[in-house]
Amino acid sequence: MSQPKVKIITTEDGSHTLYNEELQETYHSSHGAFRESIHVFMLYGLDSWLARNPNKYPIRVFEVGFGTGLNAWLALVWAEQNQVPVLYHSIEPFPLEAEIYTQLNYTEHDHDIWHYHKYFQALHERPWNEGSPVSEYFNFKKDQTTLEESDLYPADLVFYDAFAPSKQPELWTKEVLEPVVDAMLPGAVFTTYCAMGQLKRDLKELGLEVETLPGPPGKKEMTRAWKAI
Repeated sequence: MSQPKVKIITTEDGSHTLYNEELQETYHSSHGAFRESIHVFMLYGLDSWLARNPNKYPIRVFEVGFGTGLNAWLALVWAEQNQVPVLYHSIEPFPLEAEIYTQLNYTEHDHDIWHYHKYFQALHERPWNEGSPVSEYFNFKKDQTTLEESDLYPADLVFYDAFAPSKQPELWTKEVLEPVVDAMLPGAVFTTYCAMGQLKRDLKELGLEVETLPGPPGKKEMTRAWKAI
């Protein structure tokens, strides 16, 4: 696997994302990387899980696509602010070089959470394929691997943040999704920015209860799916 060429671009909300020159695709929404992550993975992911399961800890999160580290960092901030233990497992076949991730402006984007800035770089600097606590409420493991080769642990939440189906269709097939769904615990939730009809049909066929929800700014819809208890 060769390291893709990426460049930093600024999205509409002022936060950075990366542009993958090979795929001709951004890592986050060009309408606002920060807003997209908050909307799809915090609001309709962690917040929704906590509302349904107020006393079930720790929360086990599996993320497909560590990428810029934005989702993981915001999940850490969420865990600390809510004082809820989170076990976070992320996979990424192409880790970013320090010269890229040290320039990303996420920790400067929201002054209410700027004091968590040290954890953003810590997530990137943690050794790959090893789990360890990063903060009081956030235990973190990132594996440098593909989804097809990944060890899947039981999960309460799945953050499915792969590149779009039009760019990486192999990551959105029913055959690839099936082991992810199988690893979801009873009552677990799968959340993604993608609203593709085939994805919804596949998730339904795999036994999940699928919802079409309002998307983040610039996107009409997104998908969330629950596993039966």
